[in-house]
Amino acid sequence: TQYGLVVCSHVDDYMNGKIKKHELTRRDKEEDRMKHVRVNNANIEPVFFAYPDNKDLDKIITNTISTPPEYDFEATDGVGHHFWVIKDQEDIQQITDIFATIPYLYIADGHHRSAAAALVGAEKARLNPHHKGDEEYNYFMAVCFPDNQLNIIDYNRLVKDLNGLSVYEFLKKLEAHFIVEEKGDEIEKPTALHNFSIYLDGKCYSLTAKEDTYDDNDPIGVLDVTISSKYILDKILGIKDLRSDQRIDFVGGIRGLDELKKRVDSGEMKLALALYPVTMKQLMDIADSGNIMPPKTTWFEPKLRSGLVIHKLE
Repeated sequence: TQYGLVVCSHVDDYMNGKIKKHELTRRDKEEDRMKHVRVNNANIEPVFFAYPDNKDLDKIITNTISTPPEYDFEATDGVGHHFWVIKDQEDIQQITDIFATIPYLYIADGHHRSAAAALVGAEKARLNPHHKGDEEYNYFMAVCFPDNQLNIIDYNRLVKDLNGLSVYEFLKKLEAHFIVEEKGDEIEKPTALHNFSIYLDGKCYSLTAKEDTYDDNDPIGVLDVTISSKYILDKILGIKDLRSDQRIDFVGGIRGLDELKKRVDSGEMKLALALYPVTMKQLMDIADSGNIMPPKTTWFEPKLRSGLVIHKLE
C-alpha cells in the first residue's frame, strides 16, 4: 500500500534540477509525449516522484484517509485505487509550506513524461508575449510518494544466444568473476546484493560476484546491473548496448520468475538473468551524485492510472 499526493510541480523546478533524474531520456520519445500534452492541452498521465519521508505530511494524509474516498475501485489488473480530495485550505497551505522545505524531488518513474510536461510548459511560456509566470502551463501534474513506502521491483534480462559458446564454456567463463553454484531445475530469486540467478538449459545457477567486480563506494559501480552488464552481457555475451541490441529483452519483476522460465523453456530465449532489485537509497544516491543509471534498472508497481485527475494547462 502506497499513499501519494497528487500535486502541481513547477516547470522551473524541473529545468533547474530541483526535480532530480536518474535516467537518460531520448528526444524522439520526449517529442512523442509532448504531442500528447499539446493536443490535449492538459497533463493526463501522472508522473511519479519520490520525496524524503516527512512526518508532518504523513499526519495530514492519515487524517485525510480516515474519511470516505472520492473514488474507490479495483482495476482490471487487480490493483485497488482509492482517491481522496484534500479540500481544507489550511491543509493545502501546510502541504505547500512543507514541500518548500524539501530540497529535492526524485523522478521514480516517468522520465519522458516529466520532460515532455515541463518542455511543453516552457514552450507555452516562450510563445506567450504576455507571459507573467502564474499561468497554469507553468505547472505540470505529478504524484509524490514518500521514499519509505516505495519498493523497486527487480528488472530482469533474457538473452537469445550464448554468443557461440556451449553451456559448459559459458559457465567456465563465468567462474573468472563469479562463484557459480548449481541450484536445481526451478529458477530462484537472488538472495542479496551482488548475488544473481541464471536459468539455462532447464537448470538454475546462483552467481555470487567476486569482490574485485564492484566498488561499494561508487554509486554506479555498486549496482548489480553494472556488474552483470560488464562481466556477463558485455565480456562474455558480446552485448554492448542494452538499448539497441536485438539479442536481449527485459522483463519487469511483477511478471515474476515464471515468465523468465517460460520463455527459456519454450526455446525463444537461451538464458534468463535475474537481478536483486535496486533500493530507493541507491536511486537517490545516484540522482544526488549527478550520475545516470544504466538502462532498464528500475521497475515500479503498482502503476498509476491515467485519467483519475487531469490538469488543464489553461
